[in-house]
Amino acid sequence: MKEKEGRIKEILKLLEDNVPISGTVLANKLGVTRQIIVQDIAVLKSRGYNIISTARGYILNSKTPKFVRLVAVKHEKSDIRKELEIIVSNGGEVLDVIVEHPVYGEIKGYLNLKTLDDVKAFITAMETSHAEPLLTLSHGIHLHHIGGESEEILDRIEQKLKEEGILL
Repeated sequence: MKEKEGRIKEILKLLEDNVPISGTVLANKLGVTRQIIVQDIAVLKSRGYNIISTARGYILNSKTPKFVRLVAVKHEKSDIRKELEIIVSNGGEVLDVIVEHPVYGEIKGYLNLKTLDDVKAFITAMETSHAEPLLTLSHGIHLHHIGGESEEILDRIEQKLKEEGILL
């Protein structure tokens, strides 16, 4: 049990930088399997740590933006980069993506994109994995929680999305 507790403390320490770290990287650093890391992350979540699993890895979500707004958008797959770049280049964060599914109901994916580099990494991951984005399940209609340090930033983002014909 002591070994497990030490490993869990080390995972928290590695996640402190608020940079996504994959389960495979954590497993290699700690000399265990990825499945052990998945179990350790579940334990940490059960203890109240806000650890988010993203396409780029695990993030300890300790800092949340001051203001968060839910926006409804609609666009084609080819406009994903443009949409995300509008949000982050205007001072916002893309916290998640949400679609409504006729069988499963609400499906949410955590994104936590804060910079243009984050957007680039996300787009690269989508392209190299050949995964379909969630918007394909809802004919391009989806929601994002976006965050920012002021209401003015969120207003500006909404205006830019509207100008591009993305905002519903």
